[in-house]
Amino acid sequence: MISLLDPPSAGTPSGLVSQVEEIFSPAGLLSKSRNFEYRPQQQQMAVAVARALEAGENLIVEAGTGVGKSLAYLIPSILFAVARRKKAIISTHTINLQEQLIQKDLPMLAQILQVKFQFTMLKGRHNYLCTRRLAKVRQQGEHLFTSPDMQELERVEEWSHKTEDGSLSDFENEPPPNVWQQVCSERGLCSPRQCGHGSDFVKNGGRTCFYQRARSDMLAADVLVLNHTLFFTLLGSQEEEPKGGVLLKNDFVIFDEAHTVERVASGHIGIGVSNAQVRFGLQRLWHPKTKKGLLTVLRRGKEKLVEDALDEAEKFFAAIEHACEQIANPSDSERPMRRWGEVRVRHCDLAPDNLTLSIQRVREEVSALIKTLNDKDTAQELAECNRRLEELRAEIAVFLSQGAPDHVYWVERTGKTQRNLTLHAAPINVADYLRERLFETETSVVMTSATLAVAVSPEHPKAPKAAAKAPPLHYFARQVGGEKANLVQAGSPFDYERQMKIFVAGKMPDPRESGYQESLIHWIEHFIRLTHGKAFVLFTNFKLMLEVGQIMEPFFDELGVECFVQGTGTPRSLMLEKFKLDVNSVLFGADSFLAGGGCARRVPFQRHHYAPAVCRAGPPVDRSAPGSHRSAGRQCIYGILAAGGDFEIPAGHWKIDPGQD
Repeated sequence: MISLLDPPSAGTPSGLVSQVEEIFSPAGLLSKSRNFEYRPQQQQMAVAVARALEAGENLIVEAGTGVGKSLAYLIPSILFAVARRKKAIISTHTINLQEQLIQKDLPMLAQILQVKFQFTMLKGRHNYLCTRRLAKVRQQGEHLFTSPDMQELERVEEWSHKTEDGSLSDFENEPPPNVWQQVCSERGLCSPRQCGHGSDFVKNGGRTCFYQRARSDMLAADVLVLNHTLFFTLLGSQEEEPKGGVLLKNDFVIFDEAHTVERVASGHIGIGVSNAQVRFGLQRLWHPKTKKGLLTVLRRGKEKLVEDALDEAEKFFAAIEHACEQIANPSDSERPMRRWGEVRVRHCDLAPDNLTLSIQRVREEVSALIKTLNDKDTAQELAECNRRLEELRAEIAVFLSQGAPDHVYWVERTGKTQRNLTLHAAPINVADYLRERLFETETSVVMTSATLAVAVSPEHPKAPKAAAKAPPLHYFARQVGGEKANLVQAGSPFDYERQMKIFVAGKMPDPRESGYQESLIHWIEHFIRLTHGKAFVLFTNFKLMLEVGQIMEPFFDELGVECFVQGTGTPRSLMLEKFKLDVNSVLFGADSFLAGGGCARRVPFQRHHYAPAVCRAGPPVDRSAPGSHRSAGRQCIYGILAAGGDFEIPAGHWKIDPGQD
């Protein structure tokens, strides 16, 4: 039985530190497991986490592939949380790692630690059904939905009596978004007072809202697991900072996959408003084609204002797209026309503002309607619509005026038909925000990943002298505002010089050029023939992955090798299991597959940049700006890297084999 933090004797390590050190020792508690292998790097990391928690300090720790990071932070976190009656918040970037923690690591620790603790995974509130909203919508359904959507609403009602957790993940086939948005939990419409256990709704025979049930589980848990996106959404929505914590009172935070924190935080601190969001916000009030919406319930004849605003929104985003086309393909350019996905906007007034006034007129009429209503529930629904429309209006105004200082602005075009337009603005540097909201709070923050360090060679002609002398973790710490955190590099149990080779395809065209896909297929075939399969091909572009997978089907048939492609119908977990069992098989996966380990054999990377300052999926910060640089690579076990473009590989990680060029 592991006791709870006996007080240390004078001159000895703290109770938690010595306890954790013993657990991870060659003869410690974990050694009783058949699969245990003593790893000094894992013990070093676990002790560093324990020491930081005990001292109330911050820690940034890099632990290479194979260390076993999750146990190294979970065990000290659980012991500390239970002993001090605190909450351990574990934030990850990928669903793979969340599933590993919730389904494997935490249940296993609940059995062997013999310290009673509760854990749960926290999802965004929009994932949960609000039973009070469902009951209200069923009364108004004919005014809100078409007949097919009414059938979907009935399906949701039937499902609500069978589901265990009331979240979208419990559906075999999810309902349409326009139906779910009317019945899910929303801020301002779902609270303990409105639909919790002691609410009038429940006292009058209603069922407790599923989100409020999940909230109760969260408040009772010692360990909360959530993703970075939800973490920063919750952090940004706080009206006041909790005492002694970051998200909750008396919590502490562990960020795994911390190399993505800067990018995710930047996206949530900034602005993101799309044509789909504007369209949905207005159509929630009135949909001209279906003649349905909240205004239909009231029958007050204000629908024309909404129709006008929808027309103006269509014209506005068409003008935005046209302006971006001119930026991407200027008339005086000799370059061939290119299809753009992101366009950097360097000047204000990208398009005339014909939209914000139309939205404001709708808001004013809705506000006047609310004052005349006796139906409190409908009034709250309209107020929530108004709140969201004001957010969209304000974000559009800021984007057009470029009114947020020290931000970068760009337009993104996505979707199968490339018709989804999103206006973005993100701070160039998030360090000040993260320093204040994370590292300067009255609790501990730990950030860890296998890929955090950046080493600058003193021989590099452009390397500043100060940068060349800085510790490898200093750059990352500065970028996230953790300059005063303790910095630890635990290394890796793998012998990289003996266990891996890297081949760099140095003649890859730019991904925007027409010959890129053909060249990519050539090199993938080249390496797979060398190894007769046994490859995990990692893509950062999902569409390209599907296209390449389809084109290469005859190649794999000829080779007699099974190729699994993510996103083609087979569940990810089942696909990964088949890949492990068939030693010669090949797996095409998106970058989320890399998290959690356990599947790497030979890993060709498709233009995979792990860039501390410039990330392909993040804001397009000017690469010529001071301090910006690119870095690709990092760690892949038994790996092959096939990448295009210029890049740097962090010193000390890899020995390069010239291979093929």
